[in-house]
Amino acid sequence: MAPLPLTVHIRDGNSATLICPGCGLVRQIAAAKFRNDRHNRAIRCRCGTVFHVLLDFRRHFRKPTSLAGTYTSRDPAGPGSGVIRIVNISRSGVGFTVSGRHRIEPGQELQIEFQLTDRNKSVLKKPAVVRTVQDNTVGCEFLCTGELDKALGFFLQG
Repeated sequence: MAPLPLTVHIRDGNSATLICPGCGLVRQIAAAKFRNDRHNRAIRCRCGTVFHVLLDFRRHFRKPTSLAGTYTSRDPAGPGSGVIRIVNISRSGVGFTVSGRHRIEPGQELQIEFQLTDRNKSVLKKPAVVRTVQDNTVGCEFLCTGELDKALGFFLQG
């Protein structure tokens, strides 16, 4: 069984720091050329060690969750509303699963509503645009930020 890849976060300048687990050599790489390619890469160090890295281009930390929620289609209005399970969330987006069949497509605008498990049980209603759909797993980017983002920020830190 192959070892799990090391997650490497890409900085604003599209550079990444790699550290060889064999010899500890630190190396900077330009990661921009990998943005639209596979993010799971095999790296060979000068010492001969081969290790796998997962290049993470996300702007914000994504917290794993299991929150119940709902979605409603905003654009196009009409077909599309249902129950979702939010599996991860960040300041800029959300990933969720839909139970059953759906007609969600990339580019579609949704209204997503869910309750955080914070002390105040904050309810968030966020407009979002669908970025990825893979079977029943959907990834969305929030369209705007608002006052309740303070609650989301504290939730992500906890």
